[in-house]
Amino acid sequence: NTQWESGEKYGLQTVYFDYDSSTLNTDAMAVLRENAAKIKQVPGKMVQVAGHCDDRGTQEYNLALGERRALAVRTYLIQTGVPGERLLTISYGKEAPAVPGSGEAAWAKNRRAEFSVAR
Repeated sequence: NTQWESGEKYGLQTVYFDYDSSTLNTDAMAVLRENAAKIKQVPGKMVQVAGHCDDRGTQEYNLALGERRALAVRTYLIQTGVPGERLLTISYGKEAPAVPGSGEAAWAKNRRAEFSVAR
């Protein structure tokens, strides 16, 4: 059973998404290019990309959207040269909010992909 630690320890930044979208915007792609460089500096480490959603929509819908977000990040990282076999994806849907509550301020922080690194 793999133990995971926050990607922040490795300087990996969270990527944020627009409402009901798994499309990477310009800001997200810039963050991912920086993250890719940092991932390449720790060869051999597995990286997990976790897709998250805000609390709107059904559980099933949000699990699928979270997975699409994680896969979009994985695909982009592979395009920047990160080996695909080092990248795992998981979706938490709306079950692990970064910020509690409703309203755009909370929702914007919860529509994200976060990184964890295997110890």
